[in-house]
Amino acid sequence: MLAGNRRFAEGNAEHPWQDRETRESLLERQTPDAAVLACADSRVPPEIVFDAGLGDLFTIRNAGEMVDDATLASLEYAVDKLHVSLIVVLGHEGCGAISMAIDALDELMGRAGKATEESVSAADGMEDLAERILQADSIILRQAGFSVWQAREAELENPDDYERVHIAHTIEELVTRSHIVQDALANDRLMIVGARYQLESGKVEVLSF
Repeated sequence: MLAGNRRFAEGNAEHPWQDRETRESLLERQTPDAAVLACADSRVPPEIVFDAGLGDLFTIRNAGEMVDDATLASLEYAVDKLHVSLIVVLGHEGCGAISMAIDALDELMGRAGKATEESVSAADGMEDLAERILQADSIILRQAGFSVWQAREAELENPDDYERVHIAHTIEELVTRSHIVQDALANDRLMIVGARYQLESGKVEVLSF
């Protein structure tokens, strides 16, 4: 996959496995090499970014590469039925979902701060901020907003770092919520890798946590 990304970033994409013969060979079954959970951003299509072809990648996309029930079921299908050996959680530079999460978190913190000022006990407002985030109606705030909050708690203030922390948080969510994924990891049938696509360079940054 990284070799394909290098070809793409250097302008030497080969567009492999996109011919009629490949399409016809996949009529009866699919055997993708990896599953990719990626952001729905129109600038980050995994098949193009990794210069992949038909049948190579089992791709799930949503805003901010977040884990909901549909995402979880799709990835479990890829692991349990298609036997993929790799899941890539792919975030990207300039993520709109992270920007939305920053705004939503700042608004929530503002309300919590006001509640603290008006409270008889100064401890009432901010101590339960994490719980307020996790119980929010918005999935953007519950997941991406929680990632931003975690990053700030670690004294990180750069949106690039927010995106990296969110990728790590997404992996944690996936593993925590899926017994199928847990079992595959425990039995060395699966690896999960975090990655971040750089819009300017076209390169994929592999993350380690």
